[in-house]
Amino acid sequence: MLATTRRRTLKALGLGGAASLAGCASNAPTANQSTAARTTEGAGTKPVDVDRIAADPTDIPDPIDRDSPAEVDVTLRSEEMTAEVEEGVTFTYMTYNGQVPGPFIRVRQGDTVNLTFENDEANSLPHNVDFHAVAGPGGGAEATMTAPGESVELRFRATYPGAYIYHCAVANMDMHISAGMFGIILVEPPEGMPEVDHEIYIGQHELYTNRSAGEGGHHQFDMASMRAEEPTYVLMNGEKYAWTPAGRGPAVTAGTDETVRVFFVDGGPNLASSFHPIGSVWETLYPDGSLSTDPQTHIQTREVPPGSTTIATMNSPVPGDFKLVDHSLSRVARKGCMAVVRAEGEDRPAIFDPEPA
Repeated sequence: MLATTRRRTLKALGLGGAASLAGCASNAPTANQSTAARTTEGAGTKPVDVDRIAADPTDIPDPIDRDSPAEVDVTLRSEEMTAEVEEGVTFTYMTYNGQVPGPFIRVRQGDTVNLTFENDEANSLPHNVDFHAVAGPGGGAEATMTAPGESVELRFRATYPGAYIYHCAVANMDMHISAGMFGIILVEPPEGMPEVDHEIYIGQHELYTNRSAGEGGHHQFDMASMRAEEPTYVLMNGEKYAWTPAGRGPAVTAGTDETVRVFFVDGGPNLASSFHPIGSVWETLYPDGSLSTDPQTHIQTREVPPGSTTIATMNSPVPGDFKLVDHSLSRVARKGCMAVVRAEGEDRPAIFDPEPA
């Protein structure tokens, strides 16, 4: 069934053998064709399909509690949908399962993943998924290439531990990733990970549009801005200041004696993130999401390249709102790149006293 579906999909896309280079197929839709397929030039407004595109940062599967490999079923569904970037500003996103970033996938090293990949029939473009955790051609991108209305299945073993990005890898992959098609797959080592009190999931990416940040109405995707790497917005979880008190509330509220683990992915497609917790440091940090070595400790800022991840923990002995930012600070002040972790507990003036006598 997979081979039959694959042949029909390639025929529909006009790719043929050129699809062996996923994301670089010469006969795939051009940038202009991709843009035309999903937008109407000059559209002033567009109704939203969903009230929230921003993934819930706390929507993470529980740590794995077993001592042997298993089979894990995963379904990813590509969905193109219109939502608000900020109040009064809409954009047509490309998503996995209707959220940005895509669902957090959690498996154990040695597990076998049975992936079902579906391309919603209402979509206008081909989509696929490239897992950096897959040891196989294109990370599975070629095997999952689908036209709207098609679905395929892929089976792979998670052979190495760590937190890895997955993302769309069709031609014009930069456009698809920018519009929201990326996420994390965590492959836990057999011994598991250190216990923490809270875990959250944050994904950074850029939006390139034909209007200025904050300008009301529907924003079209703008290829020229992306080519120049001049984004309109730089976002965490798809919306301007989504998980802050000014948006949908803090990403998580924790006690001052509790530890928060942050799984962070930079979808890009172009900008590295200087990931920093204002008012704190990363108590432990696994660079590039690697779980094969001991973590670094007391890191103030960590560069996370596009197409990579980091796993970091933080805590605060005093209460307050602690901002997770890209320390390229114009992206915070002008383009919407921030989330907040809130700590609650007793004041400790011996550690921090904002009003000393």
